[in-house]
Amino acid sequence: MTVFAGGKIEAFVGPTELGAADNLERVIIDFINGAKRFLDIAVQELDSEPIAQAILDARFRGVNVRMVLEQDYLVSAKLPAVSLQMGEDDDAARRRVQWGQELGAKSLEPNRRILAALLRCNIDVKADYNPAIFHQKFIIRDYRERALPTSAILSGSANFTDTDSHRNLNHVVIFHDSRICREYTEEFNQMRQGKFGRGEHGKIPAAYNLNGIPVKVLFAPDHAPELEIMKQMLKATSRVDFAIFTFSGSSGIDDAMIALAEARRTITGAMDPGQGAQTWAATHDLDRAHIELYFPKRSPAFGKLHHKLMVIDEATVIAGSFNYTAPANNYNDENIFVIGSPYPDLPKREGGPVDPAACAELARYFRTEIHRIEAAGERFIGQP
Repeated sequence: MTVFAGGKIEAFVGPTELGAADNLERVIIDFINGAKRFLDIAVQELDSEPIAQAILDARFRGVNVRMVLEQDYLVSAKLPAVSLQMGEDDDAARRRVQWGQELGAKSLEPNRRILAALLRCNIDVKADYNPAIFHQKFIIRDYRERALPTSAILSGSANFTDTDSHRNLNHVVIFHDSRICREYTEEFNQMRQGKFGRGEHGKIPAAYNLNGIPVKVLFAPDHAPELEIMKQMLKATSRVDFAIFTFSGSSGIDDAMIALAEARRTITGAMDPGQGAQTWAATHDLDRAHIELYFPKRSPAFGKLHHKLMVIDEATVIAGSFNYTAPANNYNDENIFVIGSPYPDLPKREGGPVDPAACAELARYFRTEIHRIEAAGERFIGQP
């Protein structure tokens, strides 16, 4: 853990199994354990039993818990296959599968088992109604209508799963600020009412000053995060570093990077080897523009590079759930947060006045992790 903005911001990178600093599962559990009255949780997938246990224990402490989950991780896309085991007839095999003994590495049974426990313990759980992807990953702690001493918001790239905690490269950020909690609470309440898509999120939230560090939160699709990312990139005077899971050539972010490279800004990035090698990925155009790209080395311990992370100069960090794709921008439920600014005299309405040293400290923290991933990885060399 590293603390910034006088304790208002905490930042974490994981997992320790892949050489990063933090156990993100422990970070999420400790955040949940700090709840006194309320927990509002919106996450695409929950299969980590330790995190689920922390939620259940919070409920037994008297914490009021509400949740929204992605239904695609709860409902099977098709009927499960029925195969006979020793001593079974057709009826017995079918009944075994129907009543929850689904087999296979991609089984959703852990997710459904956790859902049953949550419902059994009087937790208000709803599945999303978004026909696209419900991709949020955040927890609002002890904030409903007003601030409490323990009010805080946790978000980032990590789902609450065993793989995202222990095998995938991810980040988590905690903001101890009731104004940011309020922005996420408005989003959470809309989701619980089944409101998704354009026109539901309202105006772009204000930027808030956290001891000299501006923080602005945006939600997709209404706030068009892709345009915000491009806007922040175009402020670069020296360099842009990024680590991203999915980066498609259909986004405008790759075009902005190529333009910046032509303007002699240094652009480097770490990408997931599975996603980055696809024919539709931005990798190939970026490589042809002489932008250095790195893939983590494949190993039994490594799952995915799952970050959605960018650092601009010594000033700005952009993080959250948002991959650099057109569907993420246009259809999915997503969030990003922009932390910092290159402009010391930024007006108050935009989150100023800015403490450049505080912004630089946060930028260096995340850039160091990106460079660590690159140094441990392999340079991508495309076709000539």
